[in-house]
Amino acid sequence: QVLLVESGGGLVQPGGSLRLSCEASGRTFRTYTMGWFRQAPGKDREFVAKISFSGTDTVYRDSVKGRFTISRDNAKNTVYLQMNSLKFEDTAVYYCAASPFYAGVSGTERYDYWGQGTQVTVSS
Repeated sequence: QVLLVESGGGLVQPGGSLRLSCEASGRTFRTYTMGWFRQAPGKDREFVAKISFSGTDTVYRDSVKGRFTISRDNAKNTVYLQMNSLKFEDTAVYYCAASPFYAGVSGTERYDYWGQGTQVTVSS
């Protein structure tokens, strides 16, 4: 059982930056692949980024490459999403998720645990 709590969302202007945090409970945090997903109103939830157990592997959707950075601090049971150069289309509820599997840089894991989400709004 892993409990995930996101924080750091808010209102930001286009071109601005925001850092999301996801604090996890559970003894097995370091064995989990951690991912960030987002969902805009009326749209399906989509993958944003993931990071492997050790933090050595990271994967991003094309639209955020070069702008977003995922990282983790296993000692703090926390995963982060640094978002720079934010655009209107980044507006969504962002969710942290955990998977007991790792499918590599080209595969897709099953995410069993999800946070409640944090709202990110990019607006001028």
